[in-house]
Amino acid sequence: MNNHAIGVFDSGVGGITVVKEIMRQLPHETIYYFGDTLRCPYGERSKDEVKQFTLEVIDFLLKFPLKAIVIACNTATAAALNDVRKHVSIPVLGVIEPGARAAIKSTTNGEVGIIGTVRTIDSGAYERTLRRIHPDITTHSLACPTLVPLVESGLHHSSEADEIVAKALTLLRGLRMDTLILGCTHYPLLASSIQKVIGDKVKLISSAEETASELSTILQYGSMLATRHQKHRFFTTGDTSKFASLAGAWLGLDIEPEQVSLSYAAKAD
Repeated sequence: MNNHAIGVFDSGVGGITVVKEIMRQLPHETIYYFGDTLRCPYGERSKDEVKQFTLEVIDFLLKFPLKAIVIACNTATAAALNDVRKHVSIPVLGVIEPGARAAIKSTTNGEVGIIGTVRTIDSGAYERTLRRIHPDITTHSLACPTLVPLVESGLHHSSEADEIVAKALTLLRGLRMDTLILGCTHYPLLASSIQKVIGDKVKLISSAEETASELSTILQYGSMLATRHQKHRFFTTGDTSKFASLAGAWLGLDIEPEQVSLSYAAKAD
């Protein structure tokens, strides 16, 4: 099992931010990444839809020899993590608990902001996790539905990005928070724009580093660390050239995504 792959799943290209950190911390591991770009964004879909989509993608990934799965999507983590863990016999990690732990380590004044999709923010998953670790934490949560489409369209480095991010984060300006959780794995791709709006005194938290560290611990404890690297594979339900351009640029690699046409793909809006 040591040289089995790690399955990583996101609604689109955002989970590549987690993949990059896994590659940095665990360079011998092989990753099979699935971006469900045809139905992205998940953030305004119902909880039942997100669960269904997540389990369908997990079933696809389980066709391959895997030793662990990372749900690199905050919306899917909030809606379906427990269901996936019941569904499979290998370790499954989400990104919410690692992100919450990183925020607790970062904050000095106990005020933490959270931005995410509508579904993630409505779930209250970050707030519950933060307060389970630190009962006296103060949270400021804001749904930012315009940010995922901005990244998926490839406009995250455009002049338009600063304007859209500034409008999305208006309600967080002037708050006492010293830490802001980027509660969607797409958001680190907008980190420079977010930092401009929120100010240099606020620490931005991406769950990627903590998630990769937790994965490393699990693999080491289970004697599952890879002894040799094999070829990474990337799957998408959407446009492969667009996916290759966005994901490849973030990873600094030339990638060749494989398009997946499953029966559920026709259900996309």
